[in-house]
Amino acid sequence: MDNYKISINQAGLSDEYESEAEFIPIVSDEDESDITEVDLPELLPILPLRNTVLFPGVIVPISLGRDKSLKLVREVQRNGGLFGALAQMEADVEDPKVEDLYQVGTIAKVIKLLEMPDGSTSAIIQGKTRFEVEEVVESEPYFKAKVKQLTDIKPEEDKTRDYEALVSSLKDLSLRIIKNSSNIPPEASFAVKNIENSTFLINFICSNTDISVKEKQALLKIDDLKERGMKLLEFLAREVQLLELKNDIQSKVKLDIDQQQREYMLHQQMKHIQDELGSSPIEQEIRDLKEQAETKKWGKEVAELFYKEIDKLERLNPATGEYSVQHNYLQTLLDIPWNEYTEDKFDMESAEDVLNRDHFGLDGVKERILEHLAVLKLKGDLKSPIICLYGPPGVGKTSLGKSVADALGRKYARMSLGGVHDEAEIRGHRKTYIGAMPGRIIQNIKKAESANPVFILDEIDKIGSSAHGDPAAALLEVLDPEQNENFHDNFLEVDFDLSKVIFIATANTLSTISQPLLDRMEMIEVSGYILEEKYEIAKRHLWPKQLENHGVPKSKVSISKTTMTFIIENYTRESGVRELNKVLAKLARKYALKIATNKEFKKAISIDDIKANLGVERFSKEKYQDTHVPGVVTGLAWTAVGGEILYVESSLSKGNGKLTLTGNLGDVMKESAVLALEYIKSHSKELKINYKLIEGNNIHVHVPEGAIPKDGPSAGITMATALASIFTGKKVKKRIAMTGEITLRGKVLPVGGIKEKILAAKRAGIKEIILSKENLKDVSEIKDIYIEGLEFHYVNEIKEVLSIAIEK
Repeated sequence: MDNYKISINQAGLSDEYESEAEFIPIVSDEDESDITEVDLPELLPILPLRNTVLFPGVIVPISLGRDKSLKLVREVQRNGGLFGALAQMEADVEDPKVEDLYQVGTIAKVIKLLEMPDGSTSAIIQGKTRFEVEEVVESEPYFKAKVKQLTDIKPEEDKTRDYEALVSSLKDLSLRIIKNSSNIPPEASFAVKNIENSTFLINFICSNTDISVKEKQALLKIDDLKERGMKLLEFLAREVQLLELKNDIQSKVKLDIDQQQREYMLHQQMKHIQDELGSSPIEQEIRDLKEQAETKKWGKEVAELFYKEIDKLERLNPATGEYSVQHNYLQTLLDIPWNEYTEDKFDMESAEDVLNRDHFGLDGVKERILEHLAVLKLKGDLKSPIICLYGPPGVGKTSLGKSVADALGRKYARMSLGGVHDEAEIRGHRKTYIGAMPGRIIQNIKKAESANPVFILDEIDKIGSSAHGDPAAALLEVLDPEQNENFHDNFLEVDFDLSKVIFIATANTLSTISQPLLDRMEMIEVSGYILEEKYEIAKRHLWPKQLENHGVPKSKVSISKTTMTFIIENYTRESGVRELNKVLAKLARKYALKIATNKEFKKAISIDDIKANLGVERFSKEKYQDTHVPGVVTGLAWTAVGGEILYVESSLSKGNGKLTLTGNLGDVMKESAVLALEYIKSHSKELKINYKLIEGNNIHVHVPEGAIPKDGPSAGITMATALASIFTGKKVKKRIAMTGEITLRGKVLPVGGIKEKILAAKRAGIKEIILSKENLKDVSEIKDIYIEGLEFHYVNEIKEVLSIAIEK
């Protein structure tokens, strides 16, 4: 059954039907004994109540919607009997069974039956005392059950003070709830204040508290009045907190709305005052934006977007956060150089002079730039190339970009990609995000103030990736000449043409760059500098720059070629010239101190002066050592700081043919040694080696400088020659070195780093070099001045190597 809402007055019940907000159940004014003392019939009719729990002493109206319920109430009223009110567990069950009802309820009597104007029937019922169902005997025409009366347990006399305090607390909390709640009429407080019986008060509050049927049923089930009151106190405290929080939120919202209305009115007043005095700053700002737009060279699509967005800006309240976002977006559109290009210089000789002035060497890059310039001059239009310079650090890859920009007469932009791991760094954020801005590509274009700058993408091999996306994948569109004319930045929401930009990427290694990205770039290797190149760079660029930076007059000091070469060989070991620049800076500081303190010194800096100022030599130049015994061969190796010579040593000892490899060798280098030994074994007859010598001895191969890791296949022919030498007992020729990979069939394959290896051999005093025939193309690219005095032997098989290297 559902509650039916009626109003109350001081005299009792009224027949007038009111809204839900005005109704509260009331308490009988009878004595407690008159209510609780009842004569239970043998079988008590049971009335299921929906959404209602009846408490003893409380009078509530109910709406009778079921035929069974209406029949029960009429019969009970007719004979003046009692019935049991049990709450349903689920309110939506239309025809409840015994298992759908709670087992503890309240014995009740019908006070009045009301016929409503709409034809429905309602009843006013009063709770008497609690009961518990023992057995349901009949279910038709309505439930009848054997029940047991339950008695409320009052506190003992010595504990009445606690009980009185509890009742007082319940009364106070109830009054606070009535005061804060908009759904309870103020008359309810009158009822609470005038209930003197503590039992009725607890039951009255239980009945009126805004809690679930399940929680009310839990209260009804408690026998101990004090315990019931304590449980009720928990529910009331919770309800008070919720009501106070709700009222607090509503008052804050009201205050916010009032504040916004107040600000709006003030802005309107300010606008009228400014209109009287002249134009407002906001209007002037918008006029300035429109004036700037008139000078832009953007296309139709961008122009339409701009004027659409500025119309939106005019409609916004300047006090809102969206206004600043919109203004920032429009200002960004204006700052970007749409279709604003610098004019290329087509003076080929001047461009070549600029490139040669700023950088010594790097012939491949310079040639590529001049080719591009030549095509532009002849054709007038060309999609800019995507060049990737890769090589060791310190060789001038990054600084080359400035020289290229100067040579072409273009603006210069640079973006470091080292550590970038968010795709938004490339493509930008959507402007709806707080703090949104364009990606770094567009930001650098904006900074360059030109749509065709020379753009350096530095350290492209050091891009990372994270949960925010893969920046390398975002670069695919940037670095594809077929796509970058429609580059989409999330912030701009309109395409930007990058096809006129010359992108130059730099990298130390290609192994960490994704293959799709590599395919979009033209790879140019920038190898390490040789000694002669380092000397020229130091003489032309580094030393004059350091003298200028430290305030040392050029007329005061000078360095000869011998002294500079001594510095390069003994104080640096690198592919580039970064460390050399630091050493020369230190030397310049030493002489700046001498000049500032008026100390005497010689103008020409000697090697002894270098040792006195820079300390003892940090590195020793690798020199050729005579191989006086069989089994020792000179090999050539490539390192990150240039070429080196290394020695492969082998020895025999009594044993069973076991091969031992030492010298901190990598897996590939160990495999080369195994291949070399297997080749010697399988060709022992041709090489005139006694096979018993191989079987009856342990073989040990060692590569000195064991602290340095070594790997790669290029020592294959060196190891094969060392083994052949130790087994035949013949020495290897003096001042001969070799590099090449071997196969099990005895073929000699080409290897890399030829330029650096050859220069290392020349520095060490080597006269002859053995290489694979396929490496002839690498040697042909080296200038004659660097290979003067060297004799090259080009071979296809190991037999040729052994015939050349081992003495007859």
